[in-house]
Amino acid sequence: MASPSGSTNGGVIGKNNDPVIQTGLITTFTGNGTFTTKAQTTVVRALVIGGGGGTGANGSGGGGAGGFRDISCISVSGSTGFPITIGGAGAANPSSQSSGGAGGNSVAGFPSNPITSNGGGSGNFGNGSAGGSGGGAGGCGFESPGTNSGGAGNTPPTSPAQGTAGGGSTRNQGGTGGGGGGNQSGGFANSGNGSAGGGGKASNITGSNVTYAGGGAGASGGPANEGGSGGSGGGGNGGSNAGGTCATNGSANTGSGAGGSSHNPTTRGAAKSGGSGLVIIKEAEVKSAPGVWSMQSVYSNVRSGDWTN
Repeated sequence: MASPSGSTNGGVIGKNNDPVIQTGLITTFTGNGTFTTKAQTTVVRALVIGGGGGTGANGSGGGGAGGFRDISCISVSGSTGFPITIGGAGAANPSSQSSGGAGGNSVAGFPSNPITSNGGGSGNFGNGSAGGSGGGAGGCGFESPGTNSGGAGNTPPTSPAQGTAGGGSTRNQGGTGGGGGGNQSGGFANSGNGSAGGGGKASNITGSNVTYAGGGAGASGGPANEGGSGGSGGGGNGGSNAGGTCATNGSANTGSGAGGSSHNPTTRGAAKSGGSGLVIIKEAEVKSAPGVWSMQSVYSNVRSGDWTN
C-alpha cells in the first residue's frame, strides 16, 4: 500500500502533528496586581523583594533592605489569577531622635508556593529594627550613651536567608548601615563617620545581572564627620555633618533602605524613606506537541478524504 501524504508521527503514518511553541515572557510588577499565566505555562520563576526601611531624624542608622527571594520551579499548573502585592517604602520620620517606618511586605500569591519577602527594618536613633534585612542603629551621640544594636535580618527566617542584619554603634560614633539583601550586613561604626549600608544581591531573572535590595548607610556622628555610602543595589547615602549633605532615599522599586539623617541642626528633619518593593515573574519558552494522531483520527481523516493514499 502506498504511504499516505505527510510523514511519520511517532510510528503512526499521517500528516505531521506540528509542535506548539510558546515564547517566553517576563512580567514586572511595581504596584499591586494580578498575574495570569500563558496557556502552556506550568512552572514559573519569581523574584520577590520587600519594601526598604525608612529612617528617623537627628543621627539615625540606615534603613534595612526588604527581603530578597528568587525562587525557581514554582508550579502554576491548573491555576490562574495570582494576586501580587508590592511592599510600600518605609516612611521617613522627621521628629527629632526618632525611628523610621518599616518597609511593607511583598507577596506573590501562588497557591502551591506563596512567596513573602518581608519589609526592611527601620533605621533608628536607638537600636535598629528587625526585618527582611535589619535597620541600622543610631549614632550614640551625647544624647544616647552606651551601645546601640543593629536590627536582626532574615526575620522571619527563610532558607536561603532573605536578608542580613543592620550594624551597631558605640558611644559618640556615627550611625550604622542597614542590612542588604546579599551576604553583607550593615557596618559597625567605630569612628565618627557613618558606616556603609550592606550590599544588595544580584538576579539574572530579566536576562541581565541586576543588583537590588541595598542597605541604607548610617549618618555622621561628630561635626567634622561624613555619612556612609549606600549599599549596592540602591541603598541611600547617610547624611553628613561636615558638609551639611542630606541623606538620600532608597531607590524606588529596588527594596533598598534609606540613608540615615545627620546630627547637623540644619538637616535634622532630613529623614528619608526607603525604596518600594518589586515582583518579577519569568515564564520560560515552552515547546510542546499535542501528541501522535490517534488511530480513530487517522481513520476519520482518511475516510473524509483529508488524507489519501
